[in-house]
Amino acid sequence: MSTLSEKVQSINYGPDASQHVDCWNPAGSASVGLALLVHGGYWRAQFDASLMEPMATDLTSRGWAVANIEYRRGAAASAWPEPHEDVDAAIRAVVESAWAQELPGPRVAIGHSVGGQLVLLASAPVDALVALAPVTDVARTCDENLAEGAVAEYFGAGRHDLYDAASPVRQPPRPIPTLVVHGDADVRVPLEHTRDYVRRAEDHGAEIQFSVRPGMDHVQLIDPHAGHWPTVLEWMDEQKSRLERLP
Repeated sequence: MSTLSEKVQSINYGPDASQHVDCWNPAGSASVGLALLVHGGYWRAQFDASLMEPMATDLTSRGWAVANIEYRRGAAASAWPEPHEDVDAAIRAVVESAWAQELPGPRVAIGHSVGGQLVLLASAPVDALVALAPVTDVARTCDENLAEGAVAEYFGAGRHDLYDAASPVRQPPRPIPTLVVHGDADVRVPLEHTRDYVRRAEDHGAEIQFSVRPGMDHVQLIDPHAGHWPTVLEWMDEQKSRLERLP
């Protein structure tokens, strides 16, 4: 079983203990690009960046440098928009670091669940986005009482001003290549939420690719041994080739 290569550094982008990013060089001698990972967990404090370590291990073994982002979360300690502000600040801190400046290839932000929400909302400079079963419509998530009432727990009931600000479906899509992947067996974030997001993004001219994975549930999307992962890797490699073709 492969393991993460030696950690290069931790980048602290704020004073809170959760405001840090762990960074790894690829296992080989050359880097094909930088993957910036953002975990999910429905804004709950007990879920942290360790969720993305299997993905980080696989990516480093394939030549990608990895930045695994932690951020403030939890209803009691970190109200919205702190997670959004943190992920934006973390991405900026990484891509502007001396470490990242030496890395060739694309900068690809990859988020799962709420991490997908956060990368879709981020304005920090990256070349491409991967959203795995992203939370895209907070009001709808509340109305359907998903994830044991996670929206009311974190944002409070009836906070439609916050719901809209936190919903990628209510915001203009980023004008960069985006891959969205969702399993049709997902009960944590229903597939129809993502279908509606993708339709709206396409209506706004987004460069978006949508992959529906039969039989896959929510958690399988962070498993690099699951069936969707070759699709993600191939798409990331295409972004490398795309940048190399640019004048």
